Amino acid sequence: RATRTPLVRHGERTGLADLVPPAEAEVHARTLLAPLGANPALTETLRTWLSLHGSWDRTAVALTVHRNTVRQRIARCAALLDADLDDPDVRMELWFALKRTEQD
Repeated sequence: RATRTPLVRHGERTGLADLVPPAEAEVHARTLLAPLGANPALTETLRTWLSLHGSWDRTAVALTVHRNTVRQRIARCAALLDADLDDPDVRMELWFALKRTEQD
């Protein structure tokens, strides 16, 4: 106030997803996730696993399946996507795509 500088508010800031035009983001998300096909179990397992930071046990509890089922599904996702799910950049891109397709 003493310098008469306007206040900066950070509550309504632009997110990363807002920087990509929606149509382009939609195409990218669908293309990236296409190898999973219409398999809702794989997609939901990947979404849950990523949201729980790769925790096998917490994902199993959230999906009410055995932890080995989670491991098998995630391995299947990695194979179908031809992706290294240990790479944080890959995880971020998949999360972005899953969040984009979740809005349908």
